[in-house]
Amino acid sequence: MRDTASIVLKIVSSSPAPVTRFAPSPTGRLHIGHVYSALFSAAAAKGGRFLLRIEDIDRGRCRPEFEAAILEDLGWLGLRWETPVRRQSAHMADYRSALDVLDGDGLLYPCFCTRKDLRAQAAGATLAPHGPDGPLYRGICRALPPSVRAQRIASGSPYALRLDMKAAAARAGNLRFVDRERGEIEVNPTACGDVVLARKDVATSYHLAVTLDDAAQGITLVTRGEDLLHATHIHRILQALLGLPEPEYWHHRLLRDAHGRRYAKRDRDRTIRDLRQSGHSPAAVRELAGFAPA
Repeated sequence: MRDTASIVLKIVSSSPAPVTRFAPSPTGRLHIGHVYSALFSAAAAKGGRFLLRIEDIDRGRCRPEFEAAILEDLGWLGLRWETPVRRQSAHMADYRSALDVLDGDGLLYPCFCTRKDLRAQAAGATLAPHGPDGPLYRGICRALPPSVRAQRIASGSPYALRLDMKAAAARAGNLRFVDRERGEIEVNPTACGDVVLARKDVATSYHLAVTLDDAAQGITLVTRGEDLLHATHIHRILQALLGLPEPEYWHHRLLRDAHGRRYAKRDRDRTIRDLRQSGHSPAAVRELAGFAPA
């Protein structure tokens, strides 16, 4: 496998010292795909700063023991990061404030559709526009009169807060972002539809939280898998709406198994913990991920 570290260092050597981050969720053990992503981010920060963030907004799935294992495994690999570690669960008030700003600008609306409703809509939407995650939300609740919204909220009906993407795009204007490998990319506001920014059970979303976190941590280069390239369109719009700085991006390839499948937390034989217990050294695990020993 090619030495990814040397390729990354060659690209970053001519750029200002970046601030990067690795941001895992403590919902399971880190696997070899996480190793690649973490080492990629650390290599991209050469001469700059490498930070760690724990994305633990999903309190139903996140576990303290998984967070402890993340810190132990990354240290075992030889990674070093600045402290303190940012934990999303400690910053819910920040996310709430951002929602208040967007709501005050008339860019949010409550969506009362249940998961069953959404599945039914998707089943009958074979000809409807699709995004990276399937059929786009059809905006049923966007058209509800304010009086109906107020009545349903007052009655205790659960709801999510969606971003009115058409209104958001009109306010944000034409936007672009820069990817280190792909160059300048024009933002497509409608690609992901009216995304959810908060739910009753989780008072923020991945999109809102990471956008605010990257700004709060002073991240200048966001490194993450190419499967999240579509999300950057959403994040760039949120940055414009909330007056946040615009970082550069580097969407790297995904590490895959011999069958072409990307690694996931279900692949327990490829977790760092399992590789450690089977006798692999840190250098051997780094090489499995395509990086020369530290």
